[in-house]
Amino acid sequence: MDFSQIRNQFDNCVVANYSRFPLCVARGEGSRIWDTDGKEYLDLFPGWGVAGLGHCHPAVAEAIARQSRKLIHVANNYYNEEQGEFGEILSTRSGGRQAFFCNSGAEANEAAIKMVRLARQPRHRIVTMRHSFHGRTMGAIAATGQPEYQKGFTPVVPGFDYAEVNNPASVEAVVNADTCAIMLEPVQGESGVVAASREFLAFLRRLCDELGMLLVFDEVQTAPCRLGEWFGYRYFGVEPDVITTAKAIAGGMPMAVLLAKPEVAAALKPGTHASTFGGHSLGCAAGIAAFKAMEEERVMENVRELGGWLDQRLGSLIGPEYGIKNLRRVGFMIGIELEHPGIALVNDCREHGLLVNCTHTTIIRMLPAFNIKKDDLERGIGILSDRLKRDEWRRG
Repeated sequence: MDFSQIRNQFDNCVVANYSRFPLCVARGEGSRIWDTDGKEYLDLFPGWGVAGLGHCHPAVAEAIARQSRKLIHVANNYYNEEQGEFGEILSTRSGGRQAFFCNSGAEANEAAIKMVRLARQPRHRIVTMRHSFHGRTMGAIAATGQPEYQKGFTPVVPGFDYAEVNNPASVEAVVNADTCAIMLEPVQGESGVVAASREFLAFLRRLCDELGMLLVFDEVQTAPCRLGEWFGYRYFGVEPDVITTAKAIAGGMPMAVLLAKPEVAAALKPGTHASTFGGHSLGCAAGIAAFKAMEEERVMENVRELGGWLDQRLGSLIGPEYGIKNLRRVGFMIGIELEHPGIALVNDCREHGLLVNCTHTTIIRMLPAFNIKKDDLERGIGILSDRLKRDEWRRG
């Protein structure tokens, strides 16, 4: 079918809850995708960060094919070899935490919300941060400190109080005797790559220890490898009690995990929480292959090495010539703050073979694959800088 026929199918048969660009992806390989007309694009925002190893990594694809002929899914009231092996990989790399498997970042955050309430009952309130994003389920949007995501869904799930990132006084102002946990993203991605400081995270750790609260890091975007470490908490040097992650964890397969210290994980007993597809054999096999590939290809070193180069290359564009106000980068989370709305620039880049994202109206965001080559990054930034110099996007 041609693109018009495919688009007509979507218009007639698929709920229109996404704003879709006029592009139908036919196939992908590494940091490149091709549309149904055969046009090639450099993808610097692959799958909203899901394709951390690029599209269709050979080792992951082979593991999925091999596993699909052996066992795709088995109920969680039985054991399966793949879930145990993937659980051990994650536990080893997260300091001995125990894994609860599910399918998306929002699901992992829902599980974390339930776990910390159970672990500290009857205390039930959770402090989260303004401008955060924790997912689209009812619990997750209540945790998300952005009223625009809650619009139309009020009253939201009660029990959340909001503070400001890097503002200890704002946290102390809302913590009370009913607070069981503090939950935050070490780097707020949807808000334009806004990082918590090491000092602020260390303050939260001390406060939780002093008051018997639990510290939860939402690492759906920051782990694995996105910050040049297996988990973002290692980058910041502050250890949480609970970690949630998803996106790049299984090389493109739907997979998420909650990782908790054993004494906290013990709160989830049979009957308190479950996920039918969580830890399915196919996804776990993909996850095993993805983590092995990340290790063998030394992708964390690639993130660290190219990160410094990105600071110099993108930093040279800051100023009125390119319409850039500021650059924010943590690992391979990149936010470029523009002087004007950026959606026209995103569309212009797409027309010229480059895929990037715009968030919060003026922030161009990139989440490149961990194993991307410097030549591809240079090519992408070359396209971006060329388009930035044109005035059309500023008028758009």
